[in-house]
Amino acid sequence: MTDAPRLAEHYQQGLRDADVLAQIRSHYPAGPTLHQLAPLDQLHIGGVTATTRLLALLDPALHPRVLDIGAGLGGLMRQGAAQGFQVTGLDITHRFNALNKALSALSEPHSTPLFWITGDATALPFADNTFDALLFQHSLLNMPDAARVFAESHRVLRPGGQLVMHEVVSGPNVDALRYPVPWATEPTHSHLLSQTALTQQLQQSGFTLEHCVDWSDIALEWRERQGNKEQTAQMPILSPQWVFGERFQEMGKNLLFNLKQQAINLVEVKASCYAGGDNN
Repeated sequence: MTDAPRLAEHYQQGLRDADVLAQIRSHYPAGPTLHQLAPLDQLHIGGVTATTRLLALLDPALHPRVLDIGAGLGGLMRQGAAQGFQVTGLDITHRFNALNKALSALSEPHSTPLFWITGDATALPFADNTFDALLFQHSLLNMPDAARVFAESHRVLRPGGQLVMHEVVSGPNVDALRYPVPWATEPTHSHLLSQTALTQQLQQSGFTLEHCVDWSDIALEWRERQGNKEQTAQMPILSPQWVFGERFQEMGKNLLFNLKQQAINLVEVKASCYAGGDNN
């Protein structure tokens, strides 16, 4: 099991829940769009573009029931709902779930309903064969027992279901990794697998690997652009600092350093919940 209280404290210590909602109501009285919320709720490397690519690996007609594991503040959920997916978001940090739900209530109407639950990915509170697809976006990196997480993922997916991931993995120079980073202040909560270990664990858990692409160069370019934006004097309406506080200045610099030094890499993965056959 994940050390939930300490992990939640990492994510909650700088979180300004009430201030975030007041800021949104003040600047976006008609409700924020997906892109207006993105600096706050798409905290992963790559932002909206990365989410668009990840969702493009699925088809709402074939994979309507989706579980977002490690949903955070719900940017992926709302973007998926706008494309017609029926998304359930699971996160171990309850205050993230509460703010996620509040953000959804304030934002543009969704074409499909959203659902939220606080829970642990090593003990998913769902029946067998509940979902058509599972999403991981910068969430496995906080999970110390990937084997158990993938076993639970396989259990709740229907036969032929899909698992798609946009994840940080350890790079060839992982010993150079600098903290803090957005997912961990220190190594205690950083559980990076190498790309090879990740794909092997998926296969050992009964998944068939269909797609594995290294996004590291794209990630580095994106982080460089974001870093330049963060140096401007004008304060943005929303930013990661509403979640992480002043810590994010150092976190952002360390992300760029870690990508440049190949201490971390970024991968996109798609795997199916059966061996062989039709890839729907």
